[in-house]
Amino acid sequence: MKRLVIATNNEHKLREIETLLRPLGIECLSLKNIGFTEEIDENGLTFFDNAQKKAEIVAKHSGLVSLGDDSGLVVDSLPEELGVKSKRFSSSGVTSDNNLLLLKKLEGKTNRQAHFISQIVLVLPNGLYYAYEGRVDGEIAFDSKGTNGFGYDPLFIIAGDGRRMAELCESEKNEISHRGRAIMKLIEDIKNETIDFQ
Repeated sequence: MKRLVIATNNEHKLREIETLLRPLGIECLSLKNIGFTEEIDENGLTFFDNAQKKAEIVAKHSGLVSLGDDSGLVVDSLPEELGVKSKRFSSSGVTSDNNLLLLKKLEGKTNRQAHFISQIVLVLPNGLYYAYEGRVDGEIAFDSKGTNGFGYDPLFIIAGDGRRMAELCESEKNEISHRGRAIMKLIEDIKNETIDFQ
């Protein structure tokens, strides 16, 4: 069985990725599984920088194929404020505070267009890497709705669907979410044997 380390401590991300890769016979290991306790500073300027950094550090530590993900929300009318800083948007970095601050900053703004971006980087122990990006467009609602998902999901209305990201069941989210779309590109390469798991 192929083994892959997911370079995150976020249980939601871990479960989303694991659910999509398990049918391919890939055993997904967490940082806890490999005894990795180091805090990786996500100080990159782009989603790619952060995803690659996480995957490279974990691949070197474990000697296994490692997957780094960095994702976030981009809001058109707040172009410099979220993105790679999405998790640290409010001073506390707590999800509820982030969401409340976003609603406050959008008060009176007519443009509430937004999109989620997920950048995934798969790094092999030899340093070779593969990068994939997924995106989903939508807009920010005026209130919170839905109990599934995490982060900004309760505020994000999916374009062409009308529901919040937090209203989707797990299988629906895996199919249309930004992370799901990036992972599906990775899956195509795995199925085509483009990636040589060592």
